[in-house]
Amino acid sequence: MHLKFYIIICCFLFASCTSEVNEITTVDPVVEQEVEGSTDNFTVSPVTFDATDGLVVSADLFEASANGPSFILSHQAGFNRTENTEAAVELMSRGYNVLTTDQRSGGTRNGADNETADRAEAEGFPSSFLDAEQDIIAAIDFMVDRYDQQVILLGSSYSSSLALKIANENDHVQAVLAFSPGEYFGSALNLESSITGLDKPTFITSARGEASQVQPFVDVIDPSIVTHFVPQASGSHGAVVLSSDNSASEEYWTALNAFLTENEL
Repeated sequence: MHLKFYIIICCFLFASCTSEVNEITTVDPVVEQEVEGSTDNFTVSPVTFDATDGLVVSADLFEASANGPSFILSHQAGFNRTENTEAAVELMSRGYNVLTTDQRSGGTRNGADNETADRAEAEGFPSSFLDAEQDIIAAIDFMVDRYDQQVILLGSSYSSSLALKIANENDHVQAVLAFSPGEYFGSALNLESSITGLDKPTFITSARGEASQVQPFVDVIDPSIVTHFVPQASGSHGAVVLSSDNSASEEYWTALNAFLTENEL
């Protein structure tokens, strides 16, 4: 992984979390110089876009090229877009354009605020897990408008359940990766029934101890298109397993890479 670049990006993102922007923002000249001085020429910019109910959603755009394939990374409960920063940098280094989102259902983590959640609270927008679905859909629309191609969705915990549901319903989604999906919505939504018939490449994983809990979702998807990865290590809940400080990260990345290669994503 490009460690120097990752450190630079993290410093930039931490600084950017304190300001609200309404469009793609030019990268700070110091950061831009460091990026161009590395072995790869990438940019990262804070962006905003509107959910269908009018809430402004904050995100970070990691851009590798004008026409690279697109990833959207969503976080788990109590988190913000920094959960996926390291994964975004790794994917960007491989040529993917990556959007990491702050959904309205989240919070302060890794020294950064969830700007969308803070905005939702201040402005009186609903912020349940299911309410966050429209934030992810807005992110899809943003990436499709920008790159004119389908996206790959990656979700973590509750957002992985939303990612599976959205993938089954949205033609702009090419493939989906779900880290620790579950029935997180009570009587408002039954995930198993909502994803029955999902016909896109699907990667489902979790902590080893959660494997039996995610199996019902695997079972309702065509076995020819679904990969259920159960780690040898104990693993962890959600997409935090992709961070290098997680002891099982290499095992998860190996499985994820195999899925992307097999499906030519």
